[in-house]
Amino acid sequence: MSIWKKALSLDSLNNDFPDGAAANSGIEYTDFDDNTITARMPVDARTRQPYGILHGGASCLLAETVGSHAASLFIDMEKQYCVGLEINANHIRSVSEGFVYGTAKPIHLGRSTHVWEIMIRDDAGKTVCISRLTMMVKDQ
Repeated sequence: MSIWKKALSLDSLNNDFPDGAAANSGIEYTDFDDNTITARMPVDARTRQPYGILHGGASCLLAETVGSHAASLFIDMEKQYCVGLEINANHIRSVSEGFVYGTAKPIHLGRSTHVWEIMIRDDAGKTVCISRLTMMVKDQ
């Protein structure tokens, strides 16, 4: 049984928020199932740090983008909205090219807070970053 409050499609996921940091970084949604969504981000000039590897802040951008979007899909957005409270990230492996894929999975879905785990992997499926995002659910 799906946790999402609306029917999902890749077109809708990719067009929900067409402007901003995520779009400017090349983030695009690639997959979803009943309780996870996945987006990819290129490792290129927009997302690398000066040493030529994926910037840790770009990993956090991907994690917060996917986790925040997932949180908003779980609530009734006509009555509520979500804001980020805390994000942490453990950077496990460097990446210098290709794509990284962030998959958001719920850990806790409460009335006033959500906690999401976002696993970021490279093209070979190796773990690049493990992130946890806490969201506050607010009434409109």
